[in-house]
Amino acid sequence: MIVDSLDLPLRCRCGRLRGVAREVGPSTGLRLICYCKDCQAFARFLERHDILDPAGGTDIFQMPPGRLGLTAGADALRCVRLSDRGILRWYSACCRTPIANTAGPRFPVAGVIHSIMDHDADGRSREAVLGPPSCRIYERSATGPIPQTAPSPSLAILARRSAMLFSWWLRGLNRPSPFFHAHTGAPRAEPRVLSASSSRSAQIGT
Repeated sequence: MIVDSLDLPLRCRCGRLRGVAREVGPSTGLRLICYCKDCQAFARFLERHDILDPAGGTDIFQMPPGRLGLTAGADALRCVRLSDRGILRWYSACCRTPIANTAGPRFPVAGVIHSIMDHDADGRSREAVLGPPSCRIYERSATGPIPQTAPSPSLAILARRSAMLFSWWLRGLNRPSPFFHAHTGAPRAEPRVLSASSSRSAQIGT
C-alpha cells in the first residue's frame, strides 16, 4: 500500500547522523534512478558500491530542502564536488553514507539518496513510501543492463518536475536548508573539489 505522504526518518549507516524528511510521498517529490558517471564516481569516492543498482544507478528522491532537517550528528556533514562548479554532493564523515545532492542555497531541490532514508524505522518499503521510480536518466552511462523498473523521461514527467520546482520556489521551500547557513548561504561544510585522477582511482569518487 502506497501512502500519500509521511515524515520519514533519516539515518546514516552508523547512526551518528540523524534527521527527518517531512511530507514525503509520491505526490510530494520525484523519485528517479540516475546512471550518470558523476553519481557513480561519488559512490566510488565513498567506497559505497552498495548504493548502486546492478547497472550503476543511484536511487534519488528530489524534494525541497526546506522539508529536510538534521536532529543529530550535523558536525559529521561533509561535501564534495567533481569540478569547481559542480553540484555539491553531501555525505556523513563518520561512516561515508551518501546523503543528498544540491545545486546551491537558492535552488529549491535536494536530491536525497536512498541510503540515508531509514525505511526500517517503521517497516515500510521504499516503494510503499515513495512509490515506484518515475523515470531513469543518463542511461547511456549505465554499466550493465538497465532494470526495466522505470521509463525514460517523458514530456509529462518533465512538466511535472518543472511545476513542482516552481511551486517550491514560490513557497520558499529552499529554506531552511540543513546544507547551507541561513544568513550567508554558505555551505555548512567546506566543499572539497575532487581531482579527475582521484575520482577515478583509489575507490574514492548530492
